[in-house]
Amino acid sequence: MSIYKVGKADKNGYINVFEGIKRKTLVYGDKTLLTEFILSKDKILPAHKHPEEQTGYLVSGHIMLTIEGEVHDMEPGDSWSIPGDAEHGAEIREDSVALEVFSPVREDYIV
Repeated sequence: MSIYKVGKADKNGYINVFEGIKRKTLVYGDKTLLTEFILSKDKILPAHKHPEEQTGYLVSGHIMLTIEGEVHDMEPGDSWSIPGDAEHGAEIREDSVALEVFSPVREDYIV
């Protein structure tokens, strides 16, 4: 029998990644991890890369997402999938909320 996990809504548990950018791991399993990002207007998520694949969905706000040097204007309802080791970053145009799934699980995101 598989073991499952359930994440309950909670306003606590956010970690400041950079000034105006915070994240919270919502739930994870053996192969995927779901994270919520709260992004403040006019902040920058510096270009970076990691081995995990990253799939995201913009819940609210407006961001300019750069993947491998290509800029994408992202609005609510837009989504993306970034392969592992691809350089990416973002310019936050409005206060925003994004949900992202990482695979395999990012061990550094498990609190």
